[in-house]
Parts: sequence; structure tokens; C-alpha cells
Amino acid sequence: MIHLRTFAPIAFALAAGTASAQSAQTETLFNALGLPEMMQIMREEGVVYGAEIGSDLFGDRTNAEWTEIVSGIYDVDAMRNEVLTELDTALEGDNVDAMISFFTGEPGQSIISLELSARRALLDDAVEEAAKEIATEAMLDNTDRYQKVKTFVEVNDLVETNVVGAMNSNYAFYTGLMDGGAMPQELTEDQVLTDVWSQEPEIRVNTTEWVYSFLMLAYQPLSDADLDAYIAFSETEAGQDLNDAMFQAFDGMFEDISRALGLGSAKFMTGQDI
Repeated sequence: MIHLRTFAPIAFALAAGTASAQSAQTETLFNALGLPEMMQIMREEGVVYGAEIGSDLFGDRTNAEWTEIVSGIYDVDAMRNEVLTELDTALEGDNVDAMISFFTGEPGQSIISLELSARRALLDDAVEEAAKEIATEAMLDNTDRYQKVKTFVEVNDLVETNVVGAMNSNYAFYTGLMDGGAMPQELTEDQVLTDVWSQEPEIRVNTTEWVYSFLMLAYQPLSDADLDAYIAFSETEAGQDLNDAMFQAFDGMFEDISRALGLGSAKFMTGQDI
């Protein structure tokens, strides 16, 4: 990344070349991870979530205007650009070649395909309920596959990081409501934080349930050897760096989206121009 300082022409050219190479490398990884398709799925999830917010906050007042607001917030191009930019920054100095090597080969490509298929399948409420039941049974029976998935979850700290991300997004939503004038003026930041923290136990339960439902569904066709290979990659420095970078990039995007939803909700409730 080029800092704002004076470079001699040749030094600047070298620095710019390095940044460009990293950006191209990040985009190769971005595509190998199936993130362009994942953005489309996340948009579909977001539109459904936005409709739920509208129903909860506005009831019968929900209309085409609110639907248009939500659709604009979940803009795929904007989401892609933000995540790609943040990912490029977060991966600076990391061994991106090792990440690309794993996810452009096997079992990396098969894993990405399975994750995308499972994420899309979970858009169906019936599939999601069935996946929850299967995951719960596997947990209770302590199956070998559940144990492997549990190891994967722990290696990547998937529950804790998702809980933190969800709470940050909830806080961002409150911030949007406050900035939009939909909350009492006497409401303090400490009160908002207390309310967000009060949601932590429920968020943790829901997050744990979703993580295991998704992974048990996604990896069901995967052989033990391939899942072991994914766990082994996740334990490497490159695997840990990628996991950290992904959360950093996506958490930032979700916080921006949540704040925009809060601000949009406030303006919709108060009748301001949006």
C-alpha cells in the first residue's frame, strides 16, 4: 500500500507495480473462493432480511418504497468492491500464493462449490429446518463427521467471530436509527451497548446452530480425507491469515449495510426523504 509521501520516480513506479500485482493476486483469490457468486446469494439473503425488518418495524406500512431501499442497500457491485478492497488491504504481506494454490486445486474447488450450493439451498426455509435437525442429531450422537466439523469450527474460531460480527452489526443498525432521528434523544451510547450485549446469549445460540447446520450440509458429500485436508490448510499460517482477512473484509461490509438499514428505517419511519 502506497503511503502519502514523496517518492523518486523510479521508487514510485516500483511501489505502484507491487500494489497492482497484489490487487490482481487478491482478485484471483477472490474469484477462486467463489465470492462473486456468494455476493449474489448474500443479496438474496439480505432482501429477505430487509423484508423482515420492514414487517417488524412498519407492519402494514411496508411498501414498494421500502423494498427499493433494501434492494439499493444490498447492491452487489458495491458489496463486491468493498470486500475486494478490504481483502486486498487485510492480505498485505500474507502468503496469498499458498491460498490461491489450495483453492484453485483440489479439494479446494470442490469445497467452494459445496459451500456455495449449501448457502443457496439454505435460502429455502424447509431446507434450513431440515439442516438444523440433521446437525442437531449429529451433535447428540457425536458422530465422526460432527467431530471433524467441530474441529474445523474451532480451528477457524467460527462461532466467536460470527457472534462478534453479529453484535457489531446490531450496534451499527442502532447507530443508523439514532443518526436518522428515530431513537429518543436522551438515549445514550452506553444504553445502546447494554441492549446489544443483552442479545449476546440468543445470538450465540442462533449462530452456533446456523454454523453447524450450514457446514454439516455443505460438507456431507465431502470425503474424510478432503475435510482433513481443509482442516490442515486452515491450521497453516496462510489459512489463519485468510480466515482473519475474510472476517475483517466481510465484517466491515455487514456493518456498513446494517448502518444503512438503520438509517433507511429511521427515514422511512419519520417520513424523511431517502
